[in-house]
Amino acid sequence: MTSAAPCRHVADRDELLAAVAVRALHVFAVMLAAEADGSGAPALRLAAMARTYVRFAAEQRPLFDALYSSGIDKDRFSELKRAWEPVDAFFAAVREVCEVCEGDDVAADALSAALEATAHGHAMLLLDGEYGHGPDAVRSAANQAAAATLALIEGRRALRPPGRMGGD
Repeated sequence: MTSAAPCRHVADRDELLAAVAVRALHVFAVMLAAEADGSGAPALRLAAMARTYVRFAAEQRPLFDALYSSGIDKDRFSELKRAWEPVDAFFAAVREVCEVCEGDDVAADALSAALEATAHGHAMLLLDGEYGHGPDAVRSAANQAAAATLALIEGRRALRPPGRMGGD
């Protein structure tokens, strides 16, 4: 099989990337499910999710890149849109179960965005080599993402909804 062989089965580069992204989401969903055993305080479950996000970036770098760096339009590919559903549902279910924001949807959206940015930021810093390299670096970045998640949850009242920054 030549390196061009996969291209014979897809219409273009984006279709190939969409297929890889579907696989990436499956792997990510499996990693999240393995981490979520349903036990522990809600904040600890969210911290575990951040840790898993960073581990996914490190352990599955090509798949992580296909999801977050390829620029693929998930709305263009129905199979990719469907593949996001279990991951999105998992995040939504954890947010509902944890009740961290006591039913305040605006606060929950602000916290959710901050938690996602935190996990993604730590993952990118790890991939850029800011934590060093190897298993200790992955563990350090994942634990730092989890600690930052707990700090955000603790200080969530300081978060402002998008569009409400500055002197508003």
